[in-house]
Amino acid sequence: MFALFEEAGKFLAGRVLSEAESSAQVELDSGKRVKVKAANILLKFEKPAPAELLAQAQALSQTIELELAWEFAPEDEFGFADLARDYFNDKASLEQQAAALLRLFEAPHYFRRAGKGRFRKAPAEIVQQALAAIEKKKQVLAQIAAWAEELGRGSCPAPIREQLYKILFKPDKNAPEYKAVVEASRATQTAPLELLQQAGAIDSAYQFHWKRFLFDNFPKGTGFPPLEAPLIKDELPLAAVQAYSIDDSQTTEIDDALSVQGLGSGSVVLGIHIAAPGLAIQPAGAIDQVARQRLSTVYMPGYKITMLPDDVVQTYTLQEGRDCPAVSLYVTFDEASLEIRDTQTRLERVPIAANLRHDQLDAVVTEAWLQNPAFEHENGPMSLPVGRDVLSFLYRLAQQLKARREVVRGKPETFNRPDYNFRLIGNDGSEPTGSEQVQITTRQRGAPLDLIVSEAMILANSTWGNWLAESGVPGIYRSQASLAPGVKVRMGTKALPHAGIGVKSYAWSTSPLRRYTDLVNQWQIIACARHGRTAALAAPFKPKDAELFSIISGFDAAYSAYNGYQAGMERFWTLKYLEQQGITELTATVFKDLPGSVLVRADELPLVLPVLGAQGLPRGAKLRVKLGAIDEITLDVNGTVLERLDAAAAPEAASDEEDEGEEVAAGPIAIAVDVSENEAASGDNSSP
Repeated sequence: MFALFEEAGKFLAGRVLSEAESSAQVELDSGKRVKVKAANILLKFEKPAPAELLAQAQALSQTIELELAWEFAPEDEFGFADLARDYFNDKASLEQQAAALLRLFEAPHYFRRAGKGRFRKAPAEIVQQALAAIEKKKQVLAQIAAWAEELGRGSCPAPIREQLYKILFKPDKNAPEYKAVVEASRATQTAPLELLQQAGAIDSAYQFHWKRFLFDNFPKGTGFPPLEAPLIKDELPLAAVQAYSIDDSQTTEIDDALSVQGLGSGSVVLGIHIAAPGLAIQPAGAIDQVARQRLSTVYMPGYKITMLPDDVVQTYTLQEGRDCPAVSLYVTFDEASLEIRDTQTRLERVPIAANLRHDQLDAVVTEAWLQNPAFEHENGPMSLPVGRDVLSFLYRLAQQLKARREVVRGKPETFNRPDYNFRLIGNDGSEPTGSEQVQITTRQRGAPLDLIVSEAMILANSTWGNWLAESGVPGIYRSQASLAPGVKVRMGTKALPHAGIGVKSYAWSTSPLRRYTDLVNQWQIIACARHGRTAALAAPFKPKDAELFSIISGFDAAYSAYNGYQAGMERFWTLKYLEQQGITELTATVFKDLPGSVLVRADELPLVLPVLGAQGLPRGAKLRVKLGAIDEITLDVNGTVLERLDAAAAPEAASDEEDEGEEVAAGPIAIAVDVSENEAASGDNSSP
């Protein structure tokens, strides 16, 4: 005796070994024995063999016309044998009954299951809807196949081109465009990105990276809604100072300026003046909502996406020739010892005498020129809007402030590499096309003007951070528990030490036009300046405010993404520079040994790449490297060692620029660039 039964949605047949009231022991053709509930046994028969019956029934089932079977089926619930008798004849054979069972089971759009071997015909409107859906699915599958075939031939269908970034980076795996790419990728045994490149889906490498960034971070575009900068209602006193900002020529968001009073009197007052949008922009207002959504200005070579609309920025920026609202920190120093005697914070209008520019003055304001009053450059005395004595004092003060931080820090700061500046020739600040001629220049970190600004900003951020904590007013802090390897800089609401900088606490507060955290901290500082001991009650954000933690979380994610994109675009333009200058060889230094490869850093360009032939060489070894092919989509280039240029160099000491990691080759699916952070070096005044 044989039995046909249902098991987990499948129909099986085998020989009955034993049978009880509620179950039976059945042996399958494979030899496996299974226990089958009596209710699951649908047919018992003596011949043909189980495998033969299933094969005959499967073939016969495909001859049953579902629409005709649906017409024949009773209106009430029925069994598969009933339908077999109605469809074939009153004496339906075993094979016909089994065929009816299989056909009914595989057509739920015509027949609904009502139990083991039992069915009920679906209503006519449901059948029509189901048939329409099946037809649509057939059309979609045909479209997927056609698109996949077109991709395989090296042509990209328009719908796939339009969904390019979604397919690659945030795919809907049920979308036909995605399925077509997967099918074509499998058929051609080509990676999806390479397949789409070969099919012409990517017109421009630069646009690929740019649109991918917008897709991830600015899906609604980079434009601003109509916004008007609110006026500052406070009657602010006019400061009796002349202040000077120091930035790069491309900087339009001028957040900070410096002033010096009392030189030669024995007591000198340093003024650190920060643009004060926080006096006008209010939390939860229209401009604040835009700023909180963006969280930071995004920098890249030749272009930037500002956190605030340009009209708003120009209202509060520290523009020369204007009396600008500012939050000012005045620090009084003993002129001889440079010890701090007093600090005061004021809300005021500050006369901005001049906007000085690094790229125009770094060659003039040198260490020799500042430290030796008799020193003059070859072209003779230089005419500057700020006195040489003021700059000399600021440089001496910056050196002293840095030395004091290094004592707390436990080791000196060392910066072996310069900052690299990118200039796109002919670009006026509009969105680049990717075909511009690129110029790469250097500016040594720790140069006098750079050091003056960075130390002043560190002083302000640490002083205001301590003041907020002493006043019981929460702020957004950056802290680092130690300089041990792997101990990263973290953001939080507690005033904890920053070991990397060597300060008691550190709260970003000096770039409120460019970073949202600084604007938040400025609101808190303004509350302290206005309300003194009752500031905690008047500040916009209270202790343990959930909003602060939300801001920190959002800022961390956005700032990391923006920095990653900036690093990727700097790598893109560096690779462009190699191509434009016809550079096929360069000198480089070994700095990291990874499994399967060795990373080297170009000596004269901001480029890290893997090389062959450097295994076993020590860190710091100098090499001449031949470059391989450049891929602007993957941002990939590798090299081969031609020769070692030093006999046996001493291992290179790690600099502070590497405390947080090092950049590696960037890739298109997940940009693998770990931007090292060193706030002590850049302060808060660096403008890419």
